Amino acid sequence: MEHEIPTVNEESDAIKEIFKNVKTIAIPGLSPKEEKDSHKVAKYLQGQGFKIIPIYPKGEIILGERVYRTLGEVKEKVDMVNMFRKAEVADEIVDAIQERADVKVLWLQKGIVNNKAAKRAKDLGLYVIQNRCTMIEHRVISH
Repeated sequence: MEHEIPTVNEESDAIKEIFKNVKTIAIPGLSPKEEKDSHKVAKYLQGQGFKIIPIYPKGEIILGERVYRTLGEVKEKVDMVNMFRKAEVADEIVDAIQERADVKVLWLQKGIVNNKAAKRAKDLGLYVIQNRCTMIEHRVISH
């Protein structure tokens, strides 16, 4: 079970492509609490022109957007899923992505790695990034 590991240049080129092509980002684990990393990152991405879709177990509105309980409830097109949940939840997220035809990228935030879910997502044709922060990566390519 060998995976090609992209070189740093290949990966940064892929990240540039992701941010160039992604318009809508579903964010499982987006907290309504301003001090949480998920909130800060989502607010940053929103400020950069991305449409964010909060996925959280409670609340109605986060950052001015309707909150969904699951990815399956989201009817609009989703380009990327940016996960701020425990690593094991990535398996459920991949299950939900498998039911959709629109998601092209699964991004597991800094500190989150689930190689089994990542392999499944890659097998579905998704580009997968693990253990990297979308905000940090976007800032790097934007400057």
